[in-house]
Amino acid sequence: MRIRNLLAVVASALVGAALTPSTAAAAPQQIIGGDTVSSAPWAAAVYSDGSFRCSGSIIASRWVLTAEHCIGGSMSVRVGSVHHATGGQVSAVSATYSQDGYLYDIGLLYLSTPISTTYVTLATSDPPVGSTNTIYGWGRSCLNCDVSAQLKTASVQVVSVRGRDAYEGPAIRSSPATGIAWQGDSGGPQFYAGQQVGVCSNSNGSTSQNYASIAASRAWIAAVAGV
Repeated sequence: MRIRNLLAVVASALVGAALTPSTAAAAPQQIIGGDTVSSAPWAAAVYSDGSFRCSGSIIASRWVLTAEHCIGGSMSVRVGSVHHATGGQVSAVSATYSQDGYLYDIGLLYLSTPISTTYVTLATSDPPVGSTNTIYGWGRSCLNCDVSAQLKTASVQVVSVRGRDAYEGPAIRSSPATGIAWQGDSGGPQFYAGQQVGVCSNSNGSTSQNYASIAASRAWIAAVAGV
């Protein structure tokens, strides 16, 4: 995920702040805590220049939703496998979309070939404060762990719907329940009541994380992707 001045912050305080896109590509990480996932037909592993970069979700046959700061390079996705390096269906990305001059950390990837699977349902409103939601993502499970081959999940509790994502756009802020998002969970979904409410944007790797609000960008997503 996009954690500012990551190396300096980790060296001084062992917590995260927002990654630049180039750092996100070099050091993908995953949920700290939580559990592995055995099935996620909607899950999308996002690649840049042949390397795993971020998490995402497929919302229609040719559209993957991820974080805007994950966009860059020659991109492709692997959809429907809980293993980011094997299985599922693979498609190149033929076009990318972001909104309002990087004011929201939500991006859309248009696939060169359609993928038939189970698509996520997008929420039209933010989850209530106090709700317990579910997050998903790939990468490392601690500061210095190796990248995990398998998708992870964790529960989080919403503390505010007035957080800010990596580009200062509206975001859902939550604290860890069974785990917390960390770098490279970027673009991964947060679910409430069966619908995706957020896109992973930033985290301090310890006490809180911010997911860009789907509701705040819902009209734009519909206009671009038609869903």
